[in-house]
Amino acid sequence: MKKVILIVTDSLGVGALPDAAAYKDEGADTFGHIADSFEKEGMELKIPNLKRLGFCNIEGAAGGRFAAGFPEGAYGRCMELSKGKDTTTGHWEIAGLMTTVPFKTYPDGFPKEFMDKFEEAIGTKTLGNYPASGTEIIEKLGDEHERTGKPIVYTSADSVFQIAANTDVIPLERLYQICETAREMLHGEFACGRVIARPYVKVDGKRKRTSDRHDYSVTPPEETALDKLVKAGKTVYSVGKIRDIFNGRGITDGVKTKSNMDGVDKTVSAIDMDFEGLIFTNLVEFDSEYGHRRDPVGYGRAIEAFDARIPEIVSAMGRDDMLIICADHGTDPVHHGTDHTREYIPLVVYGEGVKPVNLGTRRSFGDIGATICDVFGAEMPMCGESFLEEIRKE
Repeated sequence: MKKVILIVTDSLGVGALPDAAAYKDEGADTFGHIADSFEKEGMELKIPNLKRLGFCNIEGAAGGRFAAGFPEGAYGRCMELSKGKDTTTGHWEIAGLMTTVPFKTYPDGFPKEFMDKFEEAIGTKTLGNYPASGTEIIEKLGDEHERTGKPIVYTSADSVFQIAANTDVIPLERLYQICETAREMLHGEFACGRVIARPYVKVDGKRKRTSDRHDYSVTPPEETALDKLVKAGKTVYSVGKIRDIFNGRGITDGVKTKSNMDGVDKTVSAIDMDFEGLIFTNLVEFDSEYGHRRDPVGYGRAIEAFDARIPEIVSAMGRDDMLIICADHGTDPVHHGTDHTREYIPLVVYGEGVKPVNLGTRRSFGDIGATICDVFGAEMPMCGESFLEEIRKE
């Protein structure tokens, strides 16, 4: 069976895009600054498998100081055509759908007019309603939330309406219902890209977010590469939050994940399944646990842990299978703030039929989706140019 395994290393950018200054992200470099942080601590970033596949040969990747002499995979980097730097925009463009009007953001919190209507709809007042780090806001407002039962609302530089709650205070199903209400209301004048349930628990006096996060995204307004693959009779199997990002559109089956390593486990299991098509995996902890929390060393350790699993992924692949590793945006853990950064994303392609070539700088994330459609003979998505002929072995 033929499969393409597309793994999004969520937020692992490889340098600021030419228009980064417009997003206040000039100088951002997620991978490069992680490597710098390791060197400052007198440590070595150990990623032999990513090096072998060509990740460190990508233009601008940590200044080329880890480049392999003879990489075994094809490699390059992709520019973002869409306006924005959020998860939804990045994934949609990977799948060949360009966002020309960025999702609305709420740097001063959501308008009182909306919050009044929302609180009336859910039958309770809320706390917060301002941009914040998720881990910080549950510490700041956790006591009041746990005493009053009022859910915590917050946002970020991205188009998100996040609702945090201790599941001993607001049960998980009730939190999901509150989020569904918000999703139904956040359109038109109060449009928002994603509503996110952020449950947490309190153990031995410490608050910890759980893996029961749930994203409620808007549905893509046009067909993506995923729809094209399904129309061509192929399976699109999502691992992690992919189904949520596309609101189920173009997804035939899939599983949720608890962590990066759980995501790798479930990706390997999917490779062994009897179908032809795309396995689309998101490894979210790079972003949620390390990028947003400004932990470059922890981020580097997570990259090392993923690197160590690459041989297992490759061993599970068949002769006609193809592995693609990319990202969806940056989240530079040493840049100012805690939000996403406007960066190039890495592109690494590997398989027995893949020629190890430098793919250079691609004009769009959509080249990834276009290439996948080309592999399966599906109709091309609206955005992107296939690089299949550039990597095909004679």
